[in-house]
Amino acid sequence: MHTTISAKLINIAAAAFTGAALLFGVNAAHAANKIVARVSLSQQIMEVSVDGRPTFAWKVSTGDRAHVTPTGSFKPTRMHEMWYSKKYDNAPMPHSVFFSGGYAVHATYAIKRLGQPASHGCVRLHPDNAADFYQLVETFGPANTSIVIVK
Repeated sequence: MHTTISAKLINIAAAAFTGAALLFGVNAAHAANKIVARVSLSQQIMEVSVDGRPTFAWKVSTGDRAHVTPTGSFKPTRMHEMWYSKKYDNAPMPHSVFFSGGYAVHATYAIKRLGQPASHGCVRLHPDNAADFYQLVETFGPANTSIVIVK
């Protein structure tokens, strides 16, 4: 389940899904282009499924004791290749996929802390994984992406 896929491979997969959609009609496109990112706060893992197939499982850091990560099901609201936190001293947030107000899935440079709560509520990923997730959302579209955060 700990698969590493480059952005090129993600684009190839997107092209294959699009080709299948053209062959089999619009409903195939609707079914084939779904991304679900399930974040477990208790396990500090984000599992990403594409079209119902487990594709990635990555360590994350979510909110620490003083900062809660919201639970629920969300759609991405905006994306930025590079964002700087307006709330936390312009902290860099590479490959940000915002899902609820100021909360985002984004890269962190504090990779030694992945696998344990350490953020101010965001979902932090290894920079390579954040880039892959960002590319997936960009390729398949925010409307076809769900971010589900569970205890």
